[in-house]
Amino acid sequence: MKKNLKTTLLTYGAPLSLTCLLSLGVVQPAFAQASGEAAPAATPAEAVPALTTPGTDVARADQTPPAPTGFWDRATLFGDMGGLRPWLGDHGVTLSLQETSEYLNNLSGGVKRGGAYDGLTQLGVVVDTQKAFGLPGGTFNASALQIHGTSLSQRNLLTLQSASGIEADDTTRLWELWYQQSLLSGKVDVKIGQQSLDQEFMVSQYAMSFMNLTFGWPILPSVDMPAGGPAYPLSSLGVRVRAKPSDSWTVLAGVFDGNPAGSDVGDPQKQNSHGTNFNLHNGVLFIGEVQYAMNQPPANPADAQPGGLPGTYKLGLWYNTQHFADQQFDNTGLSLANPASTGIPRSHRGNYSFYATADQMVWRPSTESPQSIGVFARVMGAPGDRNLVDLGVNAGVMLKAPFKGRDNDIAGLAVGYAKIGSHARGLDDDTAALTTPGYPVRSSETIIEATYLYEVTPWWQLQADFQYVLRPAGGIPNPENPSQRVGNEAVVGVRTNIMF
Repeated sequence: MKKNLKTTLLTYGAPLSLTCLLSLGVVQPAFAQASGEAAPAATPAEAVPALTTPGTDVARADQTPPAPTGFWDRATLFGDMGGLRPWLGDHGVTLSLQETSEYLNNLSGGVKRGGAYDGLTQLGVVVDTQKAFGLPGGTFNASALQIHGTSLSQRNLLTLQSASGIEADDTTRLWELWYQQSLLSGKVDVKIGQQSLDQEFMVSQYAMSFMNLTFGWPILPSVDMPAGGPAYPLSSLGVRVRAKPSDSWTVLAGVFDGNPAGSDVGDPQKQNSHGTNFNLHNGVLFIGEVQYAMNQPPANPADAQPGGLPGTYKLGLWYNTQHFADQQFDNTGLSLANPASTGIPRSHRGNYSFYATADQMVWRPSTESPQSIGVFARVMGAPGDRNLVDLGVNAGVMLKAPFKGRDNDIAGLAVGYAKIGSHARGLDDDTAALTTPGYPVRSSETIIEATYLYEVTPWWQLQADFQYVLRPAGGIPNPENPSQRVGNEAVVGVRTNIMF
């Protein structure tokens, strides 16, 4: 739901004339790194080489579906497509098609009860330029999205951390369009073109199996970056450099257009409704990340040696050069809640955030066993004067192969926390003191999610999900009854994912 939730918060969190919030974006999972980081478990996204649930790697051009065996054993529903896939593979082309559909239902709280269907079809083409044109080390990627259905979070929940990472405006759009070149024997690669940052930056591998948006593209950049940042379903023109000085260390750095929507006015998805606004005039977004991977398995499983449990740790930061509206004060220093205010928020030049991510396997019976337990944690902060959320935290635990014979099933429990920024809370305090006695002060939103992913076949997964939300949107008034806050929410859902 890269919907404009800021409009909802303005309408029900403070009078429209009082503040100017930044656009909100969302999405789920992210780029399974080709940087030496081991994916701790096979998620639905990882079963297909070129497409995944948004946020998971769409560019693993070095992988091709295995030779088809039985209908229930092959990696994709259509197998080799009558020989088309192997023929394309011989010419360096990987074609992928994936459909994700889900139904979510709000059982309690929120602004209304009921359910909603939403779905996402992804088409991707990856070209190995060595095979296709004789150009060593090159990869070309193009992907498109067909988004359909209704956003339960937008209609029924009004949460910051949307119940699903695939919720977005109905449309057919270009997602990514880029070329990547490997240099220095693979120690460095450069990617240029239209890119979605949730494919490589801020990624937690163990978090990818959860459905809520905050476990993919986290809530803080979703709310604080213009248009939610270059993340599903949007992307921005830019350049990314990746260097791998050793097997353990990876450095990512990128420069991108600052606003993938092209403007700060209106619904960002409608401004860039088909993903073809190739902007370079909305400020600049700089982002960098350092990754350390330890005890990673070798490329050849036969070379595996007994050792410690694998883990990956990341530190990163981003900086956007645009101007950002203060959440509490106007351009004269008065509170925006003051009747004498100009109603024009104070402008801050630039915005930034620091973040850290950890994925660590904590138990497995042996190196040969499919069963394991992994934990993850991710924390990020941003200035409280210009941001709706100034602290975002999520953490969880994932059990792979919870039952004998279910090697690729996953059970998980996670929590996500979004703290309302200091100036946004201050505006609520001012509103209560100056104009609306008893006006509620937003504090934080917490989401708890329990999920179970069941692999029916390698090409078909089913997922059952339960989420409970405390203080939706930090505790905003219910638009149906402004004297009360939006109630805590219990959401159940089921998702199906098919790789064609």
